[in-house]
Amino acid sequence: MSEAALAAFEARLGHAFRDHALLRRALTHSSAAGERPGPLGTNERLEFLGDRVLGLCMAEILLARFPGENEGHLGRRFSLLVSRDTLAPIARELGIPAVLRVPPSQRHQNLKDNVTALADALEAVLAAVYLEAGLDAVRALVAREWEGAIAANARPPRPAKSRLQEWTLQRGLGLPSYECTSVGGMGDDSMFECTVTAAGRSATGRGPNKRAAELAAAEAWLAELGK
Repeated sequence: MSEAALAAFEARLGHAFRDHALLRRALTHSSAAGERPGPLGTNERLEFLGDRVLGLCMAEILLARFPGENEGHLGRRFSLLVSRDTLAPIARELGIPAVLRVPPSQRHQNLKDNVTALADALEAVLAAVYLEAGLDAVRALVAREWEGAIAANARPPRPAKSRLQEWTLQRGLGLPSYECTSVGGMGDDSMFECTVTAAGRSATGRGPNKRAAELAAAEAWLAELGK
């Protein structure tokens, strides 16, 4: 990526990096790892940190913004606002596709418009800002760039199971049916798999307990409906 492109991205981001190697690493997709061996690295470790930094900032924002809501409502808002489906449009608005570094052989796979790649890059950029300028700088960035997504959901989002049930009942298709089985592990390492069947179509999800697995299955069913 060119210095001009980086400068334009920094201007949109609102932070001028002292360490451009850090910024370049945040914008380097893991697929580029073999292109230039050495200390540059990719954004995977930064993405790990940025996910946690974003989570803290978002939790603070939601607690202040919705003082009367219970933990369940706040949790559903949180899950939506830190999801890749929310992060990817914000990444596009910030101009990340123009500066995301991928090897030429991968460009035909549209990695620069891949939802997961964009979400991961945005989290890596948040981590880079945190490392250079501290938590207050990230708080300000998240509050500014996520404002539209927060305002768009004046009411807390409903769980996927409720939305799926409403969809089937409105069409006279009865209630969705769920079948869950344990797929291994014990205690904190337990994992469940659940299949939901509704309107003659099935989808499967996994989670650490039956409720989480049912929610994941309902989300998967609704995602296919959206396509």
